[in-house]
Amino acid sequence: MKLLTRAATEFLIIDDDPAITKFLVAYLKQKGHTCASLTQGFRTAAWLEHNECDVVVVDLNMPKVDGTSLISFIREMSPALPIVVFTGVGYDEERMHTALRAGANGYVSKNLPIEQLYCVLSRVLATCQQRARRDALSRSHSVDGRTALAGAA
Repeated sequence: MKLLTRAATEFLIIDDDPAITKFLVAYLKQKGHTCASLTQGFRTAAWLEHNECDVVVVDLNMPKVDGTSLISFIREMSPALPIVVFTGVGYDEERMHTALRAGANGYVSKNLPIEQLYCVLSRVLATCQQRARRDALSRSHSVDGRTALAGAA
């Protein structure tokens, strides 16, 4: 499955396990995308200040930084940036709902095949891009409407 929205998507992977980040970066690069990774969640703010990405993949269990708090922080910095949780805690309904309330757009267990993560990433990215296009269209229509009303006066 290839992300249909554009040729290459830029991902940021935040996970304290270097083996996981290395695997995800290699997998996503094989799919034709670009990736950056952080193994220390507290470095996220500095990274986002100087870099851009299309999607962030966040682990929930990291030392020094709680994944849910990190999601809230990223959401405050970049309200429209898609965030997907990729966690080793499995399917924990309470933690999943907490992450979604904090601002995550998707949740995938590390126990599932990697293709499941890729499907969620594709779906979340497509949904967020559609929402951005719809918002831009409605803003342009409201500006056009005001211009037409001003011209009629």
